[in-house]
Order: sequence, then structure tokens, then C-alpha cells
Amino acid sequence: MTDQPYQGYDGYDGYDPYRQQPAPQGWPQQQPYDDPQAAQPYTQQWQGQTWETQAQPPVAPPAEETAYMPSQGAGAAYGGYQEPGWGGTQAPAHAQTPAPAQAPAQTPPSDGSEPGYGPATVAGNARITDAQRARLEGRSPIIEPGVQPAGLTALLGLLLAGAAAIGPYALVVPLVALQAVTAAGWFRLNGMWPARQGIALAFAGALTADVALLASGRTPAAILGTLGVWVLLALVLQLRSHADPDERMYGLMATVASAALAIVASGYLASHGDAVTVGAASVAVAVLVRALPLPTPASVAASLLAAAGAGALAGALTGLGSAGALLGAGAAVCALIGHRAASYDYPSRFVHFTAGVALPLAAAAPAVYLLGRALV
Repeated sequence: MTDQPYQGYDGYDGYDPYRQQPAPQGWPQQQPYDDPQAAQPYTQQWQGQTWETQAQPPVAPPAEETAYMPSQGAGAAYGGYQEPGWGGTQAPAHAQTPAPAQAPAQTPPSDGSEPGYGPATVAGNARITDAQRARLEGRSPIIEPGVQPAGLTALLGLLLAGAAAIGPYALVVPLVALQAVTAAGWFRLNGMWPARQGIALAFAGALTADVALLASGRTPAAILGTLGVWVLLALVLQLRSHADPDERMYGLMATVASAALAIVASGYLASHGDAVTVGAASVAVAVLVRALPLPTPASVAASLLAAAGAGALAGALTGLGSAGALLGAGAAVCALIGHRAASYDYPSRFVHFTAGVALPLAAAAPAVYLLGRALV
């Protein structure tokens, strides 16, 4: 706003739509044209075509973006679509998506170094295990514990045999050691380490079974009751876990199996003392013979014969007589099964000195109890 009076009222100098305005600076003065051709330099013209009359072939995406796309038929492609009135043609051959090249299979290192990771894929490429690497290299994934774990098994078996000759309370000491090693070794054999809660739960079940046996007068029903309660407890604890469903299932199976083996080992405490002496001594001899550098069939046969001989000798010392040979052979069969389980899937040295030591004795406990009740 200004204090100047409004100008243009008397001699109106404002905007007149019918008045010809002067042209802006830099533009030529417009003149009325009678001839349309004379105005052509100053009229707007289109350069080029205003409509595309031919269908262009589609641009093929890079091969890495379509390496895992499902192949489509020719009718689904854009270039093969005939639109009426538009002059579409079939897409040329070079516009087709090239087939992905086959990725070379990853060869694991054979120099004993840590295996690496291969190229990324849609399905994933997990690092291979030692057992898979052994199979690819033509080696067996089965590695037996060896002489040193066999010596520890024989020592623990002799301790069980000597303690059983003394009394049930003396038998508890080597039995508790056997149950602890069984619980830890089974978890490590399944590739779960550290699994302190599962090991503690399995070992607690074994201790509960021992206490229940001693409190009930060594009644075998205490073993079955403890086993049922601990399976239910392991199930409840795994259901409360926040891990993935697959991990919870693996943990549940490992916990139940470890607790079952540790609790079943209490069968030595429920068995007759003479049967425990004969069975533990036979297992000790069988495992030592199995560790000798012999072919597998010859080693198995020799270990069974040696166990039967040791059982007969121990039976003569304890009063079982010749029945000790049958008991020793039966305990040796179960012990060799546990020995084989501890050798499976390329185990580590820790597995050999835990599961390799304990599983032969733990697996032989049911045979010692059943054959002992039948023969004594």
C-alpha cells in the first residue's frame, strides 16, 4: 500500500484485455498472419513420431537375477504376445533368458584344515561335517575309541566288579562315576556341547534312581519309576524353552536318551552281586580285545570268546560256575553295541574318553540284570 492516488481512473491506464500489449524483450513482434505458411517459423511443431507402432523386444535381465527363476513358456513372454491392431511380432531368439550355469560342487580341503564356506545359494550351503568330509574323501566315518579309552573302560569295569563283591554301598562309588561320564558323553556324541542343563538333568535322574534303589531294598521298579518321571520332566522343560522347534526336538531326544542310559546303568545296583562281578569283568576283557589291531569280524569274534572265557573264570570264583560264560557273552554283546555307538559319525577325542569309556558298561547293565536273575 502507498499514499499515491490511484492512477488510471480518469485516463484509464490499467489492463485492457482487448488492447494489444507490447511484446516481451527478446521475442519478435507478433503480427497478424493471413498466410498460414508465414506463421510456420513461430508455431510449435512436433519432432519425431507421436506413437510407437512396433513392439520392442523385452530387455533380458542379468543372469544372476534370474538364475533361480522358474522357466516360463513361450506364450508367457511379452515379445510373443500378439495384440490385435498393434503389429506385435515374436520376440527374437537373442531376447530369451540364458540358462544359468551349473555351479561347481565344493570340494572340501583334504589337508586337515578347517573347512570353509562355499558360495551362497538359495537353499543355503552349510559347512560340511567331519563325517561328510570323510565320506567325500572315501574314508569311513566310523572311528573306534582305541586302546586308551578301552583301558579306562576295563579299569572302571574292574572297579565295578570288585565293589560289587564288597557290597551295594561300595558299588555306588564307581557307579556314580559311570553315570556321570555317560551323561556327558552322550550329549557330546550328539554334537551338543556345552549342554550343562541336560547333563545335570540326566545325572540328577541317575542319582535319584540310585537313592530310590537303596531306599526300596534294590527293587527294580524304582528304576522304571524314575525313568518315567524324568522323561516327563525333560518334556516339560523342553516345552518351556524359547529355542527353535528343531533345536527343542534335538535337545529333547538327547536329554531323554542321556537320562535313560544313565538311569539304566543303575541296573548294576539292582542286580545280584555275583552277576555284577561276572558281567563287569567280562565287559572289561571284551573291550580290551576289541581294541586290538585286527579286522572287524575277527576282532568281534575274539572279543566275544574272550568275554565268555572271562565270565566262566569269574563264575568259578563267585559260585556261578559255567553259567558265568553265558552271562559274560551276553554282557559282551551289549557292550560291543555301546562301543559301536561311541564310534559312529567321526567322533572327537573327548567323545572317545567319555562315551567311548562309559557306553559299553552302561549298555551291558540290562543284560547283567536279566541274565543274573535268570542264572543265579
